[in-house]
Amino acid sequence: MEVLKGRRETAALAGGEDLALINRFAKTPLTADQVYTFSIRLCDNEVDRDFERFDPAALEALSQLFVGKSGIFDHQWSTQGQTARIYRTEVVREAAVTTAAGDAYCWLKGWAYLLRTEKNADLIAEIEGGIKKEVSVGCSVARSICSVCGAEGGGCDHVRGQRYGDRLCFLELQDPVDAYEWSFVAVPAQRDAGVLKRLGGREGDLATVRKEAALGRKYLASLRREVVRLAMLADEDLDGELFARAAEKLEEPDLLALKQGYEKRAAKRFPAAPQLAAALPAEPSGSESVFLV
Repeated sequence: MEVLKGRRETAALAGGEDLALINRFAKTPLTADQVYTFSIRLCDNEVDRDFERFDPAALEALSQLFVGKSGIFDHQWSTQGQTARIYRTEVVREAAVTTAAGDAYCWLKGWAYLLRTEKNADLIAEIEGGIKKEVSVGCSVARSICSVCGAEGGGCDHVRGQRYGDRLCFLELQDPVDAYEWSFVAVPAQRDAGVLKRLGGREGDLATVRKEAALGRKYLASLRREVVRLAMLADEDLDGELFARAAEKLEEPDLLALKQGYEKRAAKRFPAAPQLAAALPAEPSGSESVFLV
């Protein structure tokens, strides 16, 4: 099974240990001023936009498979598109953070290098400026397991993204077979994948970043629920479950636009009643023409 997943990246001069690791891949030994290095968040064990995730054991296997793999653009396999190479990796564990699957959060960090050449000057500037930051990985796995029933390859009736009792349905990707490449992309499947930023010469406080990301996800979840509620008010024939699944793929700008549109449509169907309603006409006591509950 082929998998394309995504994450984000940090730059620094290569030190002695890093330079030794880099020179394993160089035909002619490189010096520190000849290389530009940065770190990337390749993938993690969180449920992603496709309702899939790598299990922790898969991340450990991928950490070995990605060493030496090339960075390209948009998963286009071309030698002309080769930009950088991963020279070391590490699985980072954050026990205080819990995934949607209910286990401790962990992610695969990679360090990559590229040559400081005239050709790469623009790319280095774009990485430094935050233009090139999201990345996605290309790999293959031997197994994909339904989180609800354990069926392989999604060969069951459970729908990814739906909840069955207290369990979210997603595919768990296991037993990586190969890692092909990692790519700079516009929208990675994994929300946090990409270039790691440096703050004050050091990498940012990941716990703070994760806390802010959790608040953002909570806000988006609330916004999606409100959009679904308004849509069902505006259109009585709407399939709520189908619309809710579609809304899971949308981000804030589209959700806000839908919210505004459905608010107007719902208001037309259910106009607000005046605070001082006109008195009902008097009816004979035996009349059945008026029935108030």
